[in-house]
Amino acid sequence: MSHTPRAQSPALMEQRSIGYVPRSERHGHPFSQFTLWFGANLHITSVITGALAVVLGGDVVWSVVGLAVGQVLGGCVMALHAVQGPRLGLPQMISSRAQFGVYGAAVPLLLVILMYLGFSASGTVLAGESVAALAHMPDWAGILVFGAVTTVIAVVGYRLIHMIGRLATVISSLTFLYLTIRLLSHADLGALLGNAHFTWPSFLVAAGLSASWQIAFGPYVADYSRYLPYEVRPAQTFWFTLLGSTLASQWAMMFGVAAAAIAGTQFKGHEVTFIVGLGGSGLVAALIYFVIALGKLCVNVLNAYGGFMSTITTITGFRGHREISNGARLFWIALIMAAATGIALVGQQDFLHTFHAFLLFLLTFFTPWSAINLTDFYLVAKERYDVTAIADPKGPYGGWNWGAIGAFAFGVLAQLPFLYTDFYTGPMVETLGGADISWIVGLVATSAAYWVACRWDRRVIPERTVLPDDEEYAAGR
Repeated sequence: MSHTPRAQSPALMEQRSIGYVPRSERHGHPFSQFTLWFGANLHITSVITGALAVVLGGDVVWSVVGLAVGQVLGGCVMALHAVQGPRLGLPQMISSRAQFGVYGAAVPLLLVILMYLGFSASGTVLAGESVAALAHMPDWAGILVFGAVTTVIAVVGYRLIHMIGRLATVISSLTFLYLTIRLLSHADLGALLGNAHFTWPSFLVAAGLSASWQIAFGPYVADYSRYLPYEVRPAQTFWFTLLGSTLASQWAMMFGVAAAAIAGTQFKGHEVTFIVGLGGSGLVAALIYFVIALGKLCVNVLNAYGGFMSTITTITGFRGHREISNGARLFWIALIMAAATGIALVGQQDFLHTFHAFLLFLLTFFTPWSAINLTDFYLVAKERYDVTAIADPKGPYGGWNWGAIGAFAFGVLAQLPFLYTDFYTGPMVETLGGADISWIVGLVATSAAYWVACRWDRRVIPERTVLPDDEEYAAGR
């Protein structure tokens, strides 16, 4: 496979959307994955997620341990997806066409779009409060301003998104270090560390919270690694992504555990004001409000950008694969953010409770997708895809792969007896003492079902990955 020279000075404004990124346009270093995912995880929503481990009945010590275990397990799943970006040069969800078929990929895609809207809306609620406090305006105005800024950055695209990630990594790290010192300086550390009463249900709840947090990033990651050079070693992409995501989220979630244990009812429902109050008032308080908004901006841009990519992938799956104009890009991103902002304006109340239910409910659908995508990439196709045929319903991937769709449905159903959400509670939850292990069942059951289904799969797997700018491929056309 030949290697074309890489562009030296890529434009700030992204010109590509869901199309293949030629090797001549690849740039950057895998460390960019560390700063992006660190910045996208060290923020107030991660803090709230960690606090849930205590709010739902866990102790301090084993909640922290459970969260760490979930980070590693879920983070490995998430980081394995990131490797696909440099190898295929494609956004994350369009690669689902290789498993589900060009049309069949719409099944997980529609669910992913709902996920992006939900996460964007929930993040906008908290960020809007910070913007409003910082600018001395009503919360609804802060939400609108935050939505507008998110839209602009997502429209500019890939390079600016990574710049925001680097900025958030530095500023948020310094601020969280200060806040962590302030929080612990007012705490009885002996009492905190002595709060250790191991029970399997509480431990599994904590592990499930962090694992679901990481696995839910699965549909995102290759979007932000696809511009990396093809020659980048997969291990580099994997480790930089894993460490950036898990270290930041574990730090924020441990902060949440400590805050919930120390403050109790003063924290629940008043997360933003409590965290800002740790820093005092005046300029310091204003800085903390800014950092809260910046952290949420980093991840909300990912939601707007990913929602746009998934929407376009769904539409072009039925209308043909093609790039879109900058005007269409602006339209779709603005439409997605308008919908998310509208949801945020309506759903500001009882945020902590609603977010928990949303997080666990989403995992029911994205664990099976992740299992199928990774099983196919690493064990079935073994990284060998014909990227030139990824948009052709009459090609090797077909329009519908009913084996993959069936395995996906089986994976969702297999989780139901073990699922614990406000929408539905399975019969095995009480037997397990209230623990939700559906994500474990989903990963194992779906992978096994897809592996079996692939025995009847008629796809032709190429001897090596075929890329559109492969000169040997082009010469034979």
